Amino acid sequence: MEIVILVVLIALVAVGAISGLVVGSRRKKQLPPASPPSAPTVTAPPVEPQVGEDAAPPRDEARRTIEEVDLPDAETALAEPVAVEDPVVAPPVAPEIEIPEPTAGRLVRLRARLARSQNSLGKGLLTLLSREHLDEDTWEEIEDTLITADVGVAPTQELVERLRERVRVLGTRSPEELRTLLREELLRLLDTEMDRTVRTEGGEETPGVVMVVGVNGTGKTTTTGKLARVLVADGRSVVLGAADTFRAAAADQLQTWGERVGARTVRGPEGGDPASIAFDAVKEGIAEGADVVLIDTAGRLHTKTGLMDELGKVKRVVEKHGPLDEVLLVLDATTGQNGLVQARVFAEVVEITGIVLTKLDGTAKGGIVIAVQRELGVPVKLVGLGEGADDLAPFEPEAFVDALIGD
Repeated sequence: MEIVILVVLIALVAVGAISGLVVGSRRKKQLPPASPPSAPTVTAPPVEPQVGEDAAPPRDEARRTIEEVDLPDAETALAEPVAVEDPVVAPPVAPEIEIPEPTAGRLVRLRARLARSQNSLGKGLLTLLSREHLDEDTWEEIEDTLITADVGVAPTQELVERLRERVRVLGTRSPEELRTLLREELLRLLDTEMDRTVRTEGGEETPGVVMVVGVNGTGKTTTTGKLARVLVADGRSVVLGAADTFRAAAADQLQTWGERVGARTVRGPEGGDPASIAFDAVKEGIAEGADVVLIDTAGRLHTKTGLMDELGKVKRVVEKHGPLDEVLLVLDATTGQNGLVQARVFAEVVEITGIVLTKLDGTAKGGIVIAVQRELGVPVKLVGLGEGADDLAPFEPEAFVDALIGD
């Protein structure tokens, strides 16, 4: 009996389970399929345009604008690296070659400037000579005026003696007669018969060679550069030799002068052998067929022996190519009698053939022209009357004296 009851219970449980499964299956078929969850839509607030700006374009228009840009994709960018071009470097600009001012009449053109600075000498002498009584005190004043102007003691005594004699013979002393008298005596002291030509002719196959000497500070290198301009203005081709290797930047300074007129500069290392550079400069001048070679030399006066050896060696080496045509001594006119001391030293070293007086403007000591000529027995050939590039002029005694005493 108990077995029968247990079987009945098991059967009932099985029937209930089967019924539950059938009902659950029917309910699942009746329910609609569930849709996947969607992200919530977030609407950003509109951006207000700033002051002075336009409103932002609509989103669709902005998207089209971006899509229209032709951008390489990532694979292309990685496969084909963009080539970067080297920066374009402009070639150095050659300095513009200047056309120097013609030398003819330069001193006449600068005469007014010279007259302004020198006229005190001429006017002072004329004022003294115009006195009614020319006593001993007056003649002593005339001597003092001339010595102060650096004419020198011996030339001054000679000039005063001749003036005294001619005034006594002349008798009358009108201003015009006195001016004529003084002009004649000054020209006689300057010796108008001296040859003041700067010799630069050279030989048939060699250029003219000019060596420029002088103490550093007198304007020696600048004068060499200005002389190159004088020669170029006269239609000559020039090579410059920077043989002053002991002064810092001397070669650079000379090269700058040369580049301005298209003249080549031969230079060497600082502290190099000056004679070697001078030799190479003349060699280069021969190779180029140049008309003139200008050699700038050192102007050290520490020891006269060293200077003699150096300049003597330069002269000997240069003369292996041919004769040295000109040795120009550059003197600063403002140094007065000290310039004569320098002149004597250089005259002992090399044979001076001509004198260049620089800084002649701005000083009433024009008498140095007379003194240095009398001291060395060589002519003043060039004078510097200012800082301008074309203020170096051939010396003309007549124009100089006329500027000295006034018209």
